[in-house]
Amino acid sequence: MAVWLRFSPIWTLLLLALLASVKATTEKEELTPRLKETREIQSSSNTSMLPQSRGDDDQQNEHAVENPETIAAMVDASIRNSSTRRNLGYFSCGTGNPIDDCWRCDPQWQLRRKRLADCGIGFGRNAVGGRDGRYYVVSDPGDDDPVNPKPGTLRHAVIQDRPLWIVFKRDMVITLKQELMMNSFKTIDARGVNVHIANGACITIQFVTNIIIHGLHIHDCKPTGNAMVRNSPTHYGWRTMADGDGISIFGSSHIWIDHNSLSNCADGLIDAIMGSTAITVSNNYFTHHNEVMLLGHSDSYERDKQMQVTIAYNHFGEGLIQRMPRCRHGYFHVVNNDYTHWEMYAIGGSANPTINSQGNRYLAPADPFAKEVTKRVDTADGVWKDWNWRSEGDLMLNGAYFTPSGAGAASSYARASSLGAKSSSMIGVITSNAGALSCRRGRQC
Repeated sequence: MAVWLRFSPIWTLLLLALLASVKATTEKEELTPRLKETREIQSSSNTSMLPQSRGDDDQQNEHAVENPETIAAMVDASIRNSSTRRNLGYFSCGTGNPIDDCWRCDPQWQLRRKRLADCGIGFGRNAVGGRDGRYYVVSDPGDDDPVNPKPGTLRHAVIQDRPLWIVFKRDMVITLKQELMMNSFKTIDARGVNVHIANGACITIQFVTNIIIHGLHIHDCKPTGNAMVRNSPTHYGWRTMADGDGISIFGSSHIWIDHNSLSNCADGLIDAIMGSTAITVSNNYFTHHNEVMLLGHSDSYERDKQMQVTIAYNHFGEGLIQRMPRCRHGYFHVVNNDYTHWEMYAIGGSANPTINSQGNRYLAPADPFAKEVTKRVDTADGVWKDWNWRSEGDLMLNGAYFTPSGAGAASSYARASSLGAKSSSMIGVITSNAGALSCRRGRQC
């Protein structure tokens, strides 16, 4: 016993030294991926983005939705398995918004930007964007030459063949001369800065796949066209007149539009047409616009029958008139949105779309003739009575009402169900931060 008492300080010192060594090793292992990601951003060289052979990428971009039925089946299987595949609440701070709870509570979000790609929900949840590529830092807001874009510009970044996670060096207003033609596997991530795409052309997602657009202010978009525009390092072509949409999705799949503020464009704020599918539109703030969102090209374009779109956690705000969204064919899950303004109607459609409205809050305008949430566009009552439109758990305020139709069975809405709806009583909290966020480095966003 005397020997133990005599040497116990030495053993204590050795034990403390051992524990310190283990802690240092653990911290080093934890910091290594953070440092790697930080250095990757800091060392990103815009001038080193050399063209690659298009090869398989060219085939992938040429016809991104060649078989929409296959894509729909893949998305359905993914959604069925989602509850066992991953836990969205890794950094959960309990807001009830599963996307935001996945990343916003992490004060080091700027060192782990690409984790955003693991936070998607709904039909577009498999969009990886540029997760598997390098960072590209946009340092120049200019757009002098749409055919030969300058390195460091947003246009130069989005046309590259390789996956890229695109961030911005500083606040900027980008006025595009012509449509911003995106290439596949790109993320535009404006967190931490104030980036506006305004007063010119806006974003076109055409015949591509795996796009994430996050954190932009998109407004005052204008018709442009009748000009040459580059869409890859090896190709440019003639573009006819564009309508002036904020974001135009054309024949594309696996698209996620999250936490953007959109307003006052010449045509739609977001349009998805021509066989596009596997799309999520979430956490956006829409204001001051007439025809907000069009999903489906025309009543006669039957390839849109496979379209699946999730509209979740958005705020449809002041100055809006109609089309939130306006649907054709396809399957549409409208879940946990806040509708505070419309003048004509909120949700419309034609050509037998399936519309599944769950857990939304609908606040009708004062106009006694505009209380109805829904509108069947240019369709006789005898035709639309069999369409599957339902309201489940929605909160109707100020006389708002939803006109349902079709089957009441849940099985009829299987292909229009993409996530579990929260209670409509939570809408105020879930959508309180819709739109582009004001994030600061080193703090929870």
